[in-house]
Amino acid sequence: MPKQVNVHDAKTHFSKLIAEVEAGEEIVIARAGKPILKLVKIESELPRIVPGFAKGLIPLWDEDEWEALDKEFNSLFRDKSFDL
Repeated sequence: MPKQVNVHDAKTHFSKLIAEVEAGEEIVIARAGKPILKLVKIESELPRIVPGFAKGLIPLWDEDEWEALDKEFNSLFRDKSFDL
């Protein structure tokens, strides 16, 4: 069962709680005896995103495709009620 501390004790002893979590213990923080959050160690690091990670995964558009998209996009704003 995880160790439970109240909010005041968590504020006062936060560095100690972090050390306990790093050692593998789970800490539940409670307000008025009701658990509100759990401190747990992150087991794996998030993957690092490096520039160019998606190179070759996203197809490049040629000029004709961009031109067609421009025409479609511009047509969305051709509303006769807004003509000046």
